[in-house]
Amino acid sequence: MRTRQLAVVATVAVAVYLVLLAGRAVELLRSGEPVAVALGVGVLVLPLLGAWMLVATWRSGLAVQRLSRRLEAEGGLPDTSDLPRRPSGRVDREAADAWFELRRAEVEKAPDDWRAWYRLAYAYDIAGDRKRARGVMRKAVELEAAESESAR
Repeated sequence: MRTRQLAVVATVAVAVYLVLLAGRAVELLRSGEPVAVALGVGVLVLPLLGAWMLVATWRSGLAVQRLSRRLEAEGGLPDTSDLPRRPSGRVDREAADAWFELRRAEVEKAPDDWRAWYRLAYAYDIAGDRKRARGVMRKAVELEAAESESAR
């Protein structure tokens, strides 16, 4: 199953859960009992928060996919196929660190280039630092959006 199809299935499952949870919240609110109403208000916050998280996650994913397609069309996608790998398939730590340093130097040379930031995010990812990878990818998305806006 393709990644996007899996994401759609997971999103539908979460959305169904959120609708059911919202239904329970409404039942609690309709009960009229003060404790149940207070609990209903608290439970109603969860589906709202969940819906916001779903939308934010999809927006982010689509933005990253847009950058990936653009970079692929330009022939600039990062290639780690020649890096040594562990038996698990993950890139060897020392090789990942060395590849990371090259990407960091690239960003230092061109701090306003979203392509360099994209590759740095990828370097963080193969080094195992997913939190920083997401933050750096957000920077790449922002820079690409600014570049696209100024081109108009």
